[in-house]
Amino acid sequence: MEWNIIATSIFIIIFAFIVVVLATVGSVFLFRLISKIDPPARRAGRAGEEFARNIFRKVLTEDDILLSNVNIVYDNKVAEIDDVIINSNGVFIIEVKTYSGTLTGNEEDREWLKSKTSRGGIIYEKQVRNPIKQMKRQIYILSHYLKNKGIDVWIDGYVFFVNNNSPIHNEYILESYNDIDKALHKNTRNKMNHDEIQQINAILSNI
Repeated sequence: MEWNIIATSIFIIIFAFIVVVLATVGSVFLFRLISKIDPPARRAGRAGEEFARNIFRKVLTEDDILLSNVNIVYDNKVAEIDDVIINSNGVFIIEVKTYSGTLTGNEEDREWLKSKTSRGGIIYEKQVRNPIKQMKRQIYILSHYLKNKGIDVWIDGYVFFVNNNSPIHNEYILESYNDIDKALHKNTRNKMNHDEIQQINAILSNI
């Protein structure tokens, strides 16, 4: 009788241990699986950014350096820059936007309105950050970050809309191959030598 009780107790302990182990392993596996799955919006954003980079590459020359997804921190301010291009004409930031639907706003607005109509005729609206102000903030942070490294260089910034749906059209918006070429190779304020280019490239590549 006592032996049956002991055996039953041992069985319960072993069974509980196995359950705990399996639950732990399963939780870890599920967490890793979920962490690898991007939300549809994020996947679309990444696809749009790569689409934009393929366009940029068609305009870039062999002397242009393209750095993507550059994340920097200065004075507790974080900048997540889609693309930085470095060449003898200077340093350029390009903010890529993959917004779908209709955008409403102007250069001075803090936020823009994004509207999209579903197949059923339902209109969805959302406030989004003004990409031009976002780009200018990135210029400020990158400029001070480089100055802190001993490099004082003028930085130009632009916004590229993958779906060509910018509500405004000015010198900050890139809308064609010609716009990109002019921005990077013609309408510039700087002249940098090879050593300066390589120094900036090394700093931003090793962040």
